[in-house]
Amino acid sequence: MQHEAAQLRLLALVAAHGSLSGAAAELRLTPAALSGQVARAEEHWGYPLVVRTARGAHLTEAGRVLARYGELVDDACVAARRDLEETLGRVSLRLRIGTFSTAAIRLLPEAMTALRHRHPGSDLSIEEVSSPVGGAKVASGDLDVAVVATYDNEPDWPAWLTAVPLLKDPLVVALPVEHRLSQGDPHRRIRLAQLRGERWVAVRRGDNARLQFDRAAEAVDLQPQVQFETEMYDVAQSLVGTGLGVAVLSQLGARSADGVVYRELERPRLHRRLWALHQRDLRLTPLAGEFVGLLRETSAELEERWATSTLQEAVRSR
Repeated sequence: MQHEAAQLRLLALVAAHGSLSGAAAELRLTPAALSGQVARAEEHWGYPLVVRTARGAHLTEAGRVLARYGELVDDACVAARRDLEETLGRVSLRLRIGTFSTAAIRLLPEAMTALRHRHPGSDLSIEEVSSPVGGAKVASGDLDVAVVATYDNEPDWPAWLTAVPLLKDPLVVALPVEHRLSQGDPHRRIRLAQLRGERWVAVRRGDNARLQFDRAAEAVDLQPQVQFETEMYDVAQSLVGTGLGVAVLSQLGARSADGVVYRELERPRLHRRLWALHQRDLRLTPLAGEFVGLLRETSAELEERWATSTLQEAVRSR
């Protein structure tokens, strides 16, 4: 079928130019090469198609029938190119972003605002998804960029995805203000083993953050008494403020909450890593690469603020 379409177009060009040399020039072929293609077309269709004369070339009746369809092929190709460029023009201004709630609140707004200022006509959308789902949606093409979190080990990303490191997000301890470990030096770090016998507000079972916490708790024989499980750090902090229990959460997710004091964690120094995932080939989604660059800038500024301020100052600044 592909060869037939090319033969039909060749005959349309011979008719338009009235010579083999003119058709050859448009197709960027030598006259000899074009003559060979005409011979193969005549063999394929089973009829003489072109008559060569001293003054050029013209089509036979059979050749004129086929040439009309060659004109349709040309028209279809022009329409296809026009539609493709129109579609790509829309796609190039579209960016579909997926992320989890903490990053959506703390990390994405600045980068999204900057991108909108650079590209006022851009079509940005954001979807809240868990990290495993976000990665799968980028791999399938349903999302252009996903901001995801990993715990302990870097996953084995598919070869067609690019994973750009954004941020190392330390885990911190949230304590009720009246807790014994809330008193004294605010720079004092807390060992996980010091929290034996405490009641806990914990991440819901099955979440990767909970798996990391459970492994760390088992390593120091913590045996946590979990009073409440949640997927939301904001909920956990609100409950810590009531005195229900203590919690471990990410520094990115920590916010100034009534009745809550934050302390850095050591032994172990737990953390999670944030990544931006996108398809390796960015030709169809050029905004994805630009947006990830803005995310890296935002993340670097955030890490610098963390390094030059105390944990309590960093939390109060939000």
